Amino acid sequence: MEQTFAGKVVAVTGAARGIGRAIALAFAARGARVLGVDVDPLPVDGVEMYRCDVADEAQVKEFLARVGPVLHVLVNNAGISEFGPLESTPVAHFDRVIAINLRGTYLMSRFAAPLLRAAGQAAIVNIASTRALMSEPNTEAYAASKGGILALTHALAMTLGPAVRVNAILPGWIDVRNEELRPEDHAQHPVGRVGRPEDIAAAAVFLADPAQSGFITGQQLVVDGGMTRKMIYIE
Repeated sequence: MEQTFAGKVVAVTGAARGIGRAIALAFAARGARVLGVDVDPLPVDGVEMYRCDVADEAQVKEFLARVGPVLHVLVNNAGISEFGPLESTPVAHFDRVIAINLRGTYLMSRFAAPLLRAAGQAAIVNIASTRALMSEPNTEAYAASKGGILALTHALAMTLGPAVRVNAILPGWIDVRNEELRPEDHAQHPVGRVGRPEDIAAAAVFLADPAQSGFITGQQLVVDGGMTRKMIYIE
């Protein structure tokens, strides 16, 4: 594999599992020094793991102090996806989802901005969700947090450009637990399968590489196997 990020410094939040882990591994495989953060920092091969709650300003500052004088890529992936009935779920649940998913993305971007600017040709990649565009019942907190990330993405792109490009990835159904999936689960996707964490990692690498995506900023890339474009009728 080409060492396209050799000598580059990459930070990935929520890096211990699932999509975040795949993203961290993808950058490490391309030669980057990868610093991963998680509230439960399980080891990831080739990645420096740190404990950090991205919703906590002091912890974010403490982590970024370890990064060094420059940061080339920040991937804001950390998030929770708890759901609950609108009228019976405590308001504190909404506040916590917003704090981790949206506030965490803001805090990491805000305090990493000087390091990213110092790097030049830097990039932020925010992990949103297709639930920012479409919903199931009783997903208000999660949908609001991911929708907020889309707005934050284009706002940051305007503030930090041209030194830093900022884009968002909107994953669809990604199998992060190696679930036993049915043929119909795969068949409902126009590409013929459910997504894998590596699909999102590939998109993150693309958006972080100025040689491939240097003219792209403030945008949202849907990676969902075509599901948000699929018209569905009840027969």
